[in-house]
Amino acid sequence: MTMQIHSFTASDGARLAYRDQGAGLPVLCLPGLTRDGQDFDFLAPHLPDVRLIRPDYRGRGASEWTGAETYTVPREARDALELLDHLGVRQAAVIGGSRGGMIGMFLAAKARDRMLGLCLNDIGPELDRSGIDRIVDYVGRNPSARTLADLVARMPATNPGFDAVPESRWWEMARRLYVETADGLRITYDPDLRTAFLKGFGGPLPDLWPLFDACAGLPMALLRGANSDLLNPATARAMQGRHPGLIFTDVPGRAHMPFLDEPEALSALRSWLAVLAQ
Repeated sequence: MTMQIHSFTASDGARLAYRDQGAGLPVLCLPGLTRDGQDFDFLAPHLPDVRLIRPDYRGRGASEWTGAETYTVPREARDALELLDHLGVRQAAVIGGSRGGMIGMFLAAKARDRMLGLCLNDIGPELDRSGIDRIVDYVGRNPSARTLADLVARMPATNPGFDAVPESRWWEMARRLYVETADGLRITYDPDLRTAFLKGFGGPLPDLWPLFDACAGLPMALLRGANSDLLNPATARAMQGRHPGLIFTDVPGRAHMPFLDEPEALSALRSWLAVLAQ
């Protein structure tokens, strides 16, 4: 059954979409750069006792396209807080994948009183250039594949580090990110996201350690794809050293980012949620 998509109006007038599912502990689910709230479809069935709040960032999913100048971490963090305000949620735990994890760290630095805890999915305060270059290669661009079937056939090769992923999973991912047209496949998000991303990450990479250090005292978890090209093992070890009590797991057979329904990911997430429930 398709989940109902709701919308609200942000402070700048943008219409932004979200999904709101379940009851219990509010968990704000922040997706990856080009993704939307569907990013957490694989996780949702495994967390039946929490309230999953899943926004579509502006320019992605069912949300309004508002232009490259608005596709920034601070604006998207503000949108997240305004969504919580709209729903009457004072505090929430945050699960952030890649871009979503950056937003989560930003919220810890700027709106700590709104956060119950933070789980980072394959993202940290230092980013490997190889991972950024891979994102630069595809963000905002239509793929060369002409059909979804062609794209799915290529995905195991174009996503190295993901082992034993069933074809059905690649189909699910492809349908979320691309649509077939008479002229070939088209991305499902605003192409101007490329301009915004290059402005923020095309040059020297930002130092996000101050944002990570602002998470001190928050219950935290870190999931790393064991084959990740964006978050290296040394950075993950440094994060553990600077945040005692950080729940950490390497998810085998995954690169950037784990799908979140892997046994190792679920175990870490459940341990983190158990800490929040204390």
